[in-house]
Amino acid sequence: MSNRSGSPKNRPTSADVAIIGAGPAGLTAAYQLTQQGYRVTVIEKDPVYVGGISRTVEHEGFRFDIGGHRFFSKSREVVDLWNEILPDDFIERPRMSRIYYEGKFYSYPLRAFEALWNLGVVRSTLCMVSYAKAKLLPNKQVRSFEDWTINQFGQKLYSIFFKTYTEKVWGMPCDEMSADWAAQRIKGLSLGGAVLDGFKRSLGLNKRPNDGMATKTLLETFRYPRLGPGMMWDATRDKVVAGGNHVLMAHSFKQLTQDQVSGRWRLTANGPDGDVVIDAAHVISSAPMRELAARIHPLPACALNAAPKLKYRDFLTVALKIRSEDLFPDNWIYIHDSKVQVGRVQNFRSWSPEMVPDPELACVGLEYFCFEGDGLWASSDDDLIALATKEMAILGLCDPKDVVGGAVVRQEKAYPVYDDDYAAHVETMRSELEARYATLHMVGRNGMHRYNNQDHAMMTAMLTVRNIVAGERVYDIWGVNEDAEYHESGTEGEQAALASVREVPARVTKAA
Repeated sequence: MSNRSGSPKNRPTSADVAIIGAGPAGLTAAYQLTQQGYRVTVIEKDPVYVGGISRTVEHEGFRFDIGGHRFFSKSREVVDLWNEILPDDFIERPRMSRIYYEGKFYSYPLRAFEALWNLGVVRSTLCMVSYAKAKLLPNKQVRSFEDWTINQFGQKLYSIFFKTYTEKVWGMPCDEMSADWAAQRIKGLSLGGAVLDGFKRSLGLNKRPNDGMATKTLLETFRYPRLGPGMMWDATRDKVVAGGNHVLMAHSFKQLTQDQVSGRWRLTANGPDGDVVIDAAHVISSAPMRELAARIHPLPACALNAAPKLKYRDFLTVALKIRSEDLFPDNWIYIHDSKVQVGRVQNFRSWSPEMVPDPELACVGLEYFCFEGDGLWASSDDDLIALATKEMAILGLCDPKDVVGGAVVRQEKAYPVYDDDYAAHVETMRSELEARYATLHMVGRNGMHRYNNQDHAMMTAMLTVRNIVAGERVYDIWGVNEDAEYHESGTEGEQAALASVREVPARVTKAA
C-alpha cells in the first residue's frame, strides 16, 4: 500500500479545507468536497492504513476487521455513497451473533424462549419474577446503565447478560456508567418484546416489510466488502487523490492556530520529513475532542477544564490462525464469562471467505478491552498470543495444539466512555469551540465523543460538507444518531435523503 505522503516539493501548503484524520468521517468529507471542486488536504497519523477503526489490517495474506463492521444503514444517502465508491465489491453475508455463557450459546439479541430454556427452570423462574418486579416497581430515578437495564430486563437477567460483559468492555462499574449508553445501544431490546416476537415467529405471524402489515425484525443478512471494510476507505482515499487532492500518511496533528485578521487556519502536522504547515479556510477534525482542544493555540478554556475529563477505552485484537476448516458460524461471539479476559471473538471467514486465504485454516480475532498503558496493552505480542490460545481452550472453542500462528493489532481510543459527567463536558467543549470558531467542524466518533456507528459518522461528515458549501451551519450534526436504535432492523436505505429527523437532522433554528 502506497504512503501517499508525497515528496517535499509537491506537498500542499494551502487548501480550502484541511481534514484531521482519514477515518470514515474524514474521508467521506474529503471525497464529497473533492467532488464539489474544493482543494482538500487530509492528514493521517497511521503510516500505512486509512479507515481508522474501520481499517482492515493484513498479515501474511490474512485480513483482520478491527471491531467488526456490518455495512447496513437506513440512510439512503449513505447506502448510495457506499455503492458509488465501491460498486462491484460488496458480498451478501449471513448475520449471526451469539452470547457465550456458562458453556452455552444464546442468540443475540436475546430470544426469550431460547434464553429461558438454556437457563433452566429455577433460574428462568427467578428471571421472570425479577422482570415482573422491574415492570411493576421500576426505578424512577434512572441515572446509570445499571438502572436503565434493570428497568428493561430485571435484576436477574441484567446480572447474567449485561453486567459482566459490559464491565469487561468498559473497565468501570455499571452503576458509574451513564444511562445514555444503554439508551443508545440496546434501546430496541426488551424481554416483553422478545417474548412477543418469539410467539409471533412460532405462529408465522411476522410479516415481511412488503406484506402490508410490516413487523420490523433484525436483518438476517448484511453487505460487506469482500476484502474487509478497509477496502471501502482505500477506494475513497484513491478517489480523493485522483481528484487532485492530498492524503498525507504518517502525519500527526501537532497544532492549530487561527489568524485573527483573515480567519484562516494554520494546521501544523509532524511527518517523516519534519513539520508541514497547511493554510486552510476550514478545518474538519475527527481527532478526539480532548486532543483537538489541547492543540489549539492559544488554548481555549475547555482544554483546561472539560477536555482532560473525557475518557476513552482502548482495545486490542489477537488474531489466531487455527488448523481447522471453521470453528463456528457466527460473525462474532460475545463472551460473558468471568473466567477469561476476552470480551468477544470474531470469525473472519464468516465476514468474508476472502479474508482467510488458506482453506485449511480458520482465523479468529479475540478482542481484549483495556486502557492504553495497562497490563494487557503493555504485554508482548507473544504473551498475548499465548493468552488468547489458552482462553480459546478454556472456552472449548479450539485445541491449543491446532494454533499455528497469530498477530496482534492495538487500537487506541476505540470507544468514547459514557460516564456520569461525559455529556456535560462534551457540551462545554462544543459550546465554546463552535461559538468561538465558525470554521472549525468536529465530526465522527471521537471528534464528537459519541459512540456513532460507521454510517452515522459518515452522516456527520456529509452534513458538515453541506454546511461548508452553504457558508453557515445550516444543519445540526449533533442530532445524528440522537435517537437511533443500535440493532440493525428494517430495510436498508429505507429513509429518503433529508427525510429523517433521526438520521438527517433538521435545519438549525436561528434566533430572531
